[in-house]
Amino acid sequence: MKIVLNTPIKDGDIETLKIGDVIYLSGTVGTARDDGHRRVVAGGILPEFDLRGGAVMHVGPIVKGDKDSGYEIIAAGPTTSRRMDLYEKEFIEKTGVKLIIGKGGMGKKTAEACKQYKALHCVYPGGCAVSAAAAVERVIGVEWEDLGMPEAFWILRVKDFGPLIVSIDTEGNNLFEQNKAIFEERKQKAVEEVCKHVGFSHE
Repeated sequence: MKIVLNTPIKDGDIETLKIGDVIYLSGTVGTARDDGHRRVVAGGILPEFDLRGGAVMHVGPIVKGDKDSGYEIIAAGPTTSRRMDLYEKEFIEKTGVKLIIGKGGMGKKTAEACKQYKALHCVYPGGCAVSAAAAVERVIGVEWEDLGMPEAFWILRVKDFGPLIVSIDTEGNNLFEQNKAIFEERKQKAVEEVCKHVGFSHE
């Protein structure tokens, strides 16, 4: 069954979701990268758009148009989430956001925040920036234009945006960290097996 989250997101909407689940998002999503996270956490400045119960995406979109003619998203492939790890826990606390979307995993602090404040981190497939843009129905608005196009806070309306893979759930389980442990165990076993059959000649 296709799972679609609609904003605003409530705790009950996401508490049953687990790492590895595939979901889609409909509603509004804000964009925030490094500078946007620093502005919220270090600068204490929140966007005017209320993110409580909302979603934010680690993305620097390519946008065509202006305020007079209207904006169009050309590409919107999420960037590496790990870059925001330093700020994400406080960002979640201050904004009340419930869904973080990015590329790759995030660390321990973000996992703690997802557990404490009931939020999710999800990954969007890499290399699909144009497909991501196609799920954007329209640009609702933009804030923080002084940061430049990639770092500005764009407010987007999306329809069935995804697939999104849950990488951190509301219990703080972390898909990427669990996989690292599994792969490390497999690697050690493989190395041990190879070493049984490989010798070195001193001749």
